Amino acid sequence: MFCAWSVPSVIRSHASRSHEPSEPDICARQKRLIQVLWQLGRRVLAVAKIVKFTAYRAKTNATMFAPFACAGLVWILSISVISVVSAPIPSQVFLGLDPYPTKPRVTFRSDGTFKITVFCDLHYGENPWDAWGPQQDVNSTELMEIVLADEKPDYVVLNGDLITGENTFKQNSTTLIDEIVKPLNAVKIPFSSTHGNHDNEPNITHLEEIIREQLVAPLSYTRIAPPGVGGEDGPGTYWVPVYTHAHDLTPSLVLWFFDSRGGFNQADPSTAVPDWVDDTVAGWIAQETSLMNLAWGPAETRGALAFVHIPPHAIQALQPGLNSTRDPGLNADLLGSGSTQATTDSANLGKDQAFWDALNKNIKNLHAVFSGHDHGNEWCVREPTKDVIFCFGKHSGYGGYSSAGWGHGVRNIVFSSPNPTDGLESWIRLEDGTTRARVVLDANYN
Repeated sequence: MFCAWSVPSVIRSHASRSHEPSEPDICARQKRLIQVLWQLGRRVLAVAKIVKFTAYRAKTNATMFAPFACAGLVWILSISVISVVSAPIPSQVFLGLDPYPTKPRVTFRSDGTFKITVFCDLHYGENPWDAWGPQQDVNSTELMEIVLADEKPDYVVLNGDLITGENTFKQNSTTLIDEIVKPLNAVKIPFSSTHGNHDNEPNITHLEEIIREQLVAPLSYTRIAPPGVGGEDGPGTYWVPVYTHAHDLTPSLVLWFFDSRGGFNQADPSTAVPDWVDDTVAGWIAQETSLMNLAWGPAETRGALAFVHIPPHAIQALQPGLNSTRDPGLNADLLGSGSTQATTDSANLGKDQAFWDALNKNIKNLHAVFSGHDHGNEWCVREPTKDVIFCFGKHSGYGGYSSAGWGHGVRNIVFSSPNPTDGLESWIRLEDGTTRARVVLDANYN
């Protein structure tokens, strides 16, 4: 068995070793062996150089020194094995857990800040058969261009429902991704996507959107989950490391992205896709965080954010207790059936609990969880059972349902430093530049 940290997670097979309790011990032994071999290799090279140099100084053949060299080599290797095995494992030797070896590292700015702009529910592709539908896409693209030019984020998140799949034509549905990422490509900003219930329809799937995005957007960090993770039509679960400096060995922030699925599949006849994060993701979270701890050290040394399109079901019960002063932001969408995960069918209530438990148990310094889906909500609130902050984003696209006064915009998230215990500031920015619902998400929030 080879530990998963030895290769990028995009090519790991989760199914063969998803819940082996002894894996951390096995990984530690393999990690130690690699370190031993690396150190021994350095010492062999050093001995070879000494032999060559001595032979040169003596102006004779190096083979004359073979007996002495062998004896010295045995002595050096013996000492090396003892010292290496008993020494701490230096992180410099550990080369795993880099899922983006060919892409630029995502980093904080030189002043220690990091800004994320979140677009939710863009809903491209509505009513392509008339003039109204394509015009909404034009309006959404203009909004993206205005916001990106003004806000100049370090990273962008497209948090689900990129496309209104039930309205599109199957033969060209994926080309809508080209339109969506065009403003991001133009300004060369790295970004990630989650996918929503409208992205799974007979005319389009999450997987098709991800593959197209990877093809046409060089700075897309969206990935496909390992085999066996995500359940039916839920391939978009992954994480992205963010470093303080590009040369750092370990990240100071990890961005987590989860596929809440929903919508309808491409079967004939089409049937509903489960609208919650599949419970296989719970085991994956535990595995990934364990590997991170082995590779990067204690989880407390880095922060985290999580993005998922459909809100966890635990959020629904919190809406009646909102306080407009303490929890500012538009609160116009009453949460009911289908508003949060696993609530469309009462028989499925609570089926996202495994995900919610694993997320909050295993990911330390989780600053907040962000969702879209419910276009009329912008508020944040602390979920008391897990002591974690949840925030809605902002309906960004001109497609999808809306109402007078709701407006269109984004949620901004700004870190003041890479320190994982420092809070972050977040607010809603509308297309015209108006801002509202500004909050500081830290230990004192709520």
